[in-house]
Amino acid sequence: MTEPAPRLAYDDLATPEEMLADCRVVGGTLGLETPLERAARLAVQPAPSIHFDEFANDAPKREIRISEAAARLADALQLHLD
Repeated sequence: MTEPAPRLAYDDLATPEEMLADCRVVGGTLGLETPLERAARLAVQPAPSIHFDEFANDAPKREIRISEAAARLADALQLHLD
């Protein structure tokens, strides 16, 4: 009894055309768009506004808290966390 030849890692069972068709079907099923579809969608969108009053206001600054352990470590290294 002869053993079948081992399948090589680069030996695909399908042709590149079949694999491309499979990828397109999967992309359509997942709702992914092609680069051409994305370009067409973006081409018909209005341009972004350049008016200052239409920009979002500045976000408030986050508060930085220094833990007691970090303060002790900074003191030991002679850093100033004012």
